[in-house]
Amino acid sequence: MSMDRLIVSRKQLRELGIALSFTHIDRLEKQGRFPSRIKLGWHRASRVVWYYDDVVAWIRERASKTAPLKDDAS
Repeated sequence: MSMDRLIVSRKQLRELGIALSFTHIDRLEKQGRFPSRIKLGWHRASRVVWYYDDVVAWIRERASKTAPLKDDAS
C-alpha cells in the first residue's frame, strides 16, 4: 500500500520544530495562516492530524520570509 501523503499529530508538530502552543496553532489555523487540520473521528474530542506536506510547505514558507540573524555567518 502506498500513501501519497503522510499525516502528523500535534505531538509530531513539535518534533518537526514547530514550537508554538496548540492554542496559537488553532488561532493561526482559523486565520488561514496555518494548514487546516483533519479530524479523524466524528466525536468532538476526536484526534486531529495535518498533512505532512502541508506542514513542511508552511515551514519552508516561514523560513523564506525570515531574515538571517545579523551575527549569522551563513
